[in-house]
Amino acid sequence: MGMLRVMSRRGDDRVSWDPKKALVGDAEAIAAVREAERIFAQERAKGATAFRVEQGKPIERIERFDATAEQIVMVPRVVGG
Repeated sequence: MGMLRVMSRRGDDRVSWDPKKALVGDAEAIAAVREAERIFAQERAKGATAFRVEQGKPIERIERFDATAEQIVMVPRVVGG
């Protein structure tokens, strides 16, 4: 399973998809991937940073959506003063 997690004041919002089903053309899985891609692009446009998180591997900063990632965590731009 793939998952996009977007951190927010409420905790995190999640979108999950099954990459294997998406590869074979499952309409629901493809729709979930498209929604995750849309949210990823929207959050990146706002300045969020994205990280690929996979068990047993170092966390990696990414610039593009990767539907094969186990988990993508998006952290919004921190604004303070």
